[in-house]
Amino acid sequence: MFDTAFYIGKLIERYAAAVREIKALQADDPKGDEADAPPPANPSAVGGDMDAGNLATAAQHAPIEKWLASRQIEAQFDYENVDTSGYFDEAAQQIGRGYALFGELLQRVAWSYRKSHTGLNIDLSGVSQKDLQTITNFCRQLYSHALFSRYFYQKQEKVLRLSLQQAPKVRQFFEGTWLEWFALLEVLDVLRERKTPFACARGVKVVFPNEDLHELDVIALPHSQSPICIECKSGEFRRDIDKYQRLRKRLGIERNRFIVCSTDISEEQATSLSAMYDLTFVNLASLPRHLRHLI
Repeated sequence: MFDTAFYIGKLIERYAAAVREIKALQADDPKGDEADAPPPANPSAVGGDMDAGNLATAAQHAPIEKWLASRQIEAQFDYENVDTSGYFDEAAQQIGRGYALFGELLQRVAWSYRKSHTGLNIDLSGVSQKDLQTITNFCRQLYSHALFSRYFYQKQEKVLRLSLQQAPKVRQFFEGTWLEWFALLEVLDVLRERKTPFACARGVKVVFPNEDLHELDVIALPHSQSPICIECKSGEFRRDIDKYQRLRKRLGIERNRFIVCSTDISEEQATSLSAMYDLTFVNLASLPRHLRHLI
């Protein structure tokens, strides 16, 4: 005899498999209902909540596609870039909000990937007891979510040993897309606070009439407002300032709504750079405050 938990588990497995099969069939059939459905009348009722299944759809992206098309700009989306059913978004928000503590760890992990290392050891002997516990708990959580393939903390020596996942998406996350996820989640949090219908996208490739190709890290389109575009920089950004200024003008987005979010600048530097250029510069802490002024 099998117990009730066994049957419930099997039913859940069968339901999940059926949902995956339906999604695969819809993706393979360009004439499916989703392809034929008209764009929502406003940027999106479905985008008004944080449900992953609602965000990662053509309908949710349609208002952004329409806005860009009105400027003769072709948009190319990967809908899965806003699929929040995994752990990337949650981990990114923790990193961004705790960057003062987690920043060095993140840089060490990214460096290890670039050097093709399979793991790294981190000496935590100089870290306070409170911060040590926060760091080890965070790394244990990343391990439980499969963002590390191995986690071991040698308590006596205070050495943290991590093995790296080799999946491309995990590597890309640690090498920079975590900041895109962070920016996206901060925008969504403010939109939810304001109860504002919206459309959003991440990693949008835009093709201009002269066939110039650019990528927009994060773009959100609140209902009855102009878009908010966020370019995310976890390293050197100064050489890209002129490129961002030209891109902002070509898109026709106001300077306060075209945001360069950098991990490496102070609030004073962000204010000075915003005064010097036709862009808005923020760091991780000032991004949500600026968004609340916009939305």
